[in-house]
Amino acid sequence: MDGDSDTESDIYSVRSGLPPPSESDMSMASSLTSYEVDPSIRSASPQSVFSVTDSMQANFQRQEYGRGLQTYSELYRLPADEEELERLDKQHTIFVDLMGEKYVPPMESVMADDVPGETKACLDLGCGSGSWIMDVARDFPHCSAVAVDLIPMQSPSEVDDVNLGLEHFYGDFNVVHARLISSGIKDYHLLVDQMCRALRPHGLLDISEFDFHIYDKDHKRIELGTHEIAPPWWARWMTFLAASIKHIGGDADAATHLLEWVSSNPSFEDVVYREFWLPIVPPPYSPTESEATRRFYRKMKENTSAFLGAGRPLLLGSDLPVELVDTLEQGALREMDERKITQYTRLQCVYARKKSTLDANWMRAPKN
Repeated sequence: MDGDSDTESDIYSVRSGLPPPSESDMSMASSLTSYEVDPSIRSASPQSVFSVTDSMQANFQRQEYGRGLQTYSELYRLPADEEELERLDKQHTIFVDLMGEKYVPPMESVMADDVPGETKACLDLGCGSGSWIMDVARDFPHCSAVAVDLIPMQSPSEVDDVNLGLEHFYGDFNVVHARLISSGIKDYHLLVDQMCRALRPHGLLDISEFDFHIYDKDHKRIELGTHEIAPPWWARWMTFLAASIKHIGGDADAATHLLEWVSSNPSFEDVVYREFWLPIVPPPYSPTESEATRRFYRKMKENTSAFLGAGRPLLLGSDLPVELVDTLEQGALREMDERKITQYTRLQCVYARKKSTLDANWMRAPKN
């Protein structure tokens, strides 16, 4: 294994001469809302969710490296096609299996229909295939369920780039949920603040992110760089993926700071941190494995294999040679088949409640 002295700039050692991005190249105007950027595709309120026809949806996608990518933001470069929707649906069921629940514990009480004259409202940022928010709509039929993404998905959704601000949502929701969106977020710390402002008093924040690292059988991080092409292949592939995310301006390190950012926000209380370990490469085969465990490992393998394919546009778009990406993928697939080198990824989750009485200094702070 390599030391930890490498930075994301190491990735350029295997690129075709692409210089590291400047700060100005990756800058984004955080003070602008999507209304100001493109009012034609924005809804006027959470109760009026924008939807599109099939012909209009074609304008939201482009084909790149054999996959369909959204055209609204250059910051998010994972696919937004039918193949990716299927993967995200399966991933949702994996998370439910892993956590043993669809929602964090406070969800039931927060979303209860117990306030006369109030319609409970739930916001899902970066809804993906819409699996989670559609569960919410079914399980809490009295609520207003609002989904936001860069491209219309299975459920009616608002087309929006959350990097451009959530001001139009301030004070409107009882629950704000976000899961695995950090690769397309420029400033996640700012987003946590804006999600807080979108909540009503006593509202629930629920966020979960991967940290884009791979861990060994003892849950110790496998530290690798991008200057060498060698196993363990899954850990190596993830190292290149994280470097590519950072190169285009995504916040690949957000998961590590979620607890700090939420805990330090004076408007949150009852902060709870949880982490879950997903076996990207399960432990070696054992005759004592239960059938349920085997089924879970098979589901994980299907999803992680699809994730390798989903990462190709991001890696190839970072000017990595096709031969290198193929080598990384083939090695990772071989490791999953052989199950000799156990490797995990970590899902870091934080949920918290918004206080009913807000800090006066925080309330006077700028909203962008």
